Amino acid sequence: YLFFLSWEMGVKKMALFFLQVDRLRCTYFIGVSEDLLSIDISDQLQRFTRLLSLEGSDHPLIGEFDVVIPVRHKDVPLAYVFIGGFDANEDMYNKVQFITTITNIVAVAIENKRLFKRQLEQERLRREMELASEMQRMLIPRELPVCEHYEFASIYKPQLGVGGDYFDFVKLSDDQIAFCIGDISGKGVAAALLMANFQAHFQSLIFDRANLEEFVRALNQSVLRITKGEKFITFFVGVYNLRYQHLQYVNAGHNPPALAMNDKIVRLDKGCTILGNFQTLPEVEVGEVQIDNEALIVAFTDGLTDIRNEEGEFMDEEYGYHFLLRNYGLSAKAFNAKLLEEIERFKGTQHYPDDFTVLTCKIF
Repeated sequence: YLFFLSWEMGVKKMALFFLQVDRLRCTYFIGVSEDLLSIDISDQLQRFTRLLSLEGSDHPLIGEFDVVIPVRHKDVPLAYVFIGGFDANEDMYNKVQFITTITNIVAVAIENKRLFKRQLEQERLRREMELASEMQRMLIPRELPVCEHYEFASIYKPQLGVGGDYFDFVKLSDDQIAFCIGDISGKGVAAALLMANFQAHFQSLIFDRANLEEFVRALNQSVLRITKGEKFITFFVGVYNLRYQHLQYVNAGHNPPALAMNDKIVRLDKGCTILGNFQTLPEVEVGEVQIDNEALIVAFTDGLTDIRNEEGEFMDEEYGYHFLLRNYGLSAKAFNAKLLEEIERFKGTQHYPDDFTVLTCKIF
């Protein structure tokens, strides 16, 4: 294009401003100093809607040229070519018409190439999200246990196909079970890969460590080795002893799960800071609850409390506690079904702002 304008058409001065990433930038030029081209003329370009003579312009850059040729596609400006340096005896009209035709062809070709690249990038991102979503579906338990002593049920609502929410269940022995819920920062393949690694360490370390404090400290070290402190995980883990009806737990910066028993709510908020941010966790407090009656434990991610209704009010923890006290006598599965109905009623036409997960445990 430059060779054609310079050698074939005898153009001595030219500057082509082309749309790049929603901004017009000078991509090609002939016979104009880079100092002049550094002047921002984006506010001037909008007034050029047709081929226009620039004679008499006092603008330091625009005044260097004789004419401006705008290139538009579907009423959207794609490019502006500024031409100058014509001799007085030249057939300027025919030259400008020919340059206009060539510039239109070149500009549309460049735009088509840009759109094609964007389409390829969108396809790549779509495949990446599909892969991440498939990985997450493989990591999330498809079935949760139901027996005479306990019942688990879940709600898993990832938005945009993939999110950072995670939950799991492990039977440690005939007398002990472990369950957890977490929220991994970030989304996409990176979050899915971190989730896969986190699950592997969780399921391995939970058997190897003698107590919950050692387990959480070891898990924090594992996360830190992978993420180098660039990502973090909020996490809750509970271990329930069926024989002694005793729950131990650690909450690592996660939304406190709620335990409903004897018409009261217990917030499971003892623990430590988030995982993956500190080389050594400053303090880990293990919470303990004696479960002497039928109880329901509801663990959730922050996507649940981010839900708003049409008046802009949040479905906050207090709202959830009242709902839990009214319904904790239900089974875990029935409670989750009723909770989903309540969420839909509460939010009305509002969309889910983020992915959310609920892990419900009924202890008989």
